[in-house]
Amino acid sequence: MKIKAYAKVNIFLKIVGHDGYYHLIKSRFMKVKNLYDEIEIVEAEKFNITGDINCVLRDNTVFRAYVELTKEYPDIKKWFIGKEIKIHKNIPEMAGLGGGSSDAAAFLRLVNKESGLNLDNEKLCEIGKKIGSDVAFFIYDYDSANVYGRGDIVEKYDEEPLNIEVFTPPIECSTPAVYKEYKERFFNPKETDFDKYDSKELLQKHSPTELNDLFRPALSLYPDLHKYTDKGFFTGSGSSFFRVL
Repeated sequence: MKIKAYAKVNIFLKIVGHDGYYHLIKSRFMKVKNLYDEIEIVEAEKFNITGDINCVLRDNTVFRAYVELTKEYPDIKKWFIGKEIKIHKNIPEMAGLGGGSSDAAAFLRLVNKESGLNLDNEKLCEIGKKIGSDVAFFIYDYDSANVYGRGDIVEKYDEEPLNIEVFTPPIECSTPAVYKEYKERFFNPKETDFDKYDSKELLQKHSPTELNDLFRPALSLYPDLHKYTDKGFFTGSGSSFFRVL
């Protein structure tokens, strides 16, 4: 049993407010079809999670998804007996590509199908929100979607998917640190109608700074990013850039 966990880029990412705890966003997420991790479940002597895990297990998003799923549906633990979860990583971490969220969502979708749990997407999203706001986009598995609120409100956007090339420099950007920098030095939330326009048109008419409110805070915190600004548009809180082929 294997499933692909695709990366995403933010065509635009605008901060439109703050609810006292979280920044509120309006963004366009687009799936990157040529960049993905794989989540595989195989028969094994005992339950385990293995793979390219660069953190303690309790912090890994797939493990956290397993914990939240089994809390909500304790009987599913029986299905995991004698199974090993393998995480095959290709998506760079701390790069604005949503790899951890995508892995968690892919795991939930795979288990939901193969175990016969058969939850609808809304139920899976309720579990996913406990792991990260971006998980919802990957649960729905849309090619393109407008994303609102904390990142947990997802509306499919019908458009032709773009052929995206991603470049990730050898820089890791901390999402909490970039948002903190934005709040302290760049906070200027404004409404936007970018969600009404196709991604191709937005990329043709607007600069990377206009499209992503986190670009300037990231440049402020990580000056080495300036070396790579010719690589295209900035995604998420960084550090990846992308262009359309």
